[in-house]
Amino acid sequence: MEEALKQQPANCIKVVLFGPESTGKTTLSRQLARHYNSVWVPEYAREYLQNKWNNERKTCEPHDLLPIAVGQMKLENDLAQKTDSVLICDTDLLESKVYSEAYYSGTCDPVLEKYALKNTYNLYFLTYIDTPWEADDLRDRPNERELMFNAFKSALITHKKPFVVLKGNKQERLKLAIKHVDNLLKNNL
Repeated sequence: MEEALKQQPANCIKVVLFGPESTGKTTLSRQLARHYNSVWVPEYAREYLQNKWNNERKTCEPHDLLPIAVGQMKLENDLAQKTDSVLICDTDLLESKVYSEAYYSGTCDPVLEKYALKNTYNLYFLTYIDTPWEADDLRDRPNERELMFNAFKSALITHKKPFVVLKGNKQERLKLAIKHVDNLLKNNL
């Protein structure tokens, strides 16, 4: 199990879109990948949990978190081999850790937590809650967005992860994100 959660070596910069649900992470991930003619890693949890919802009408449970983490890391490790510039990650294991603690009485599987903290990224883009809420089968806490934003920000600070808060409309967020990714690319030449 642990081997499946390890980040494999890659020759690219990795950035993560990070934050509460319905804050524009997927939209921005796609925009950034298009801008850099690169690849983006989708959020495996959406596929996994949508399938579970469609087949069982059940939401995420604690025993789902490790299979989701394994699926996420498989996607990331596979896609990291397809670029030598920048890999845009729609999420990471630290996000799963934050959700686990928020949803399941402050707990997180120790193996998931270990790799959530061990895996590294060049930069996190923390998406603010100033985007309109869009309901779907999986989103369930529209009234707790500020609480969740604060939990995500606290995790980044506590674990000393480099981050930038993205606010504003789609164009403003994209412009700021590009500025920071460009700086990373320039400094890694």
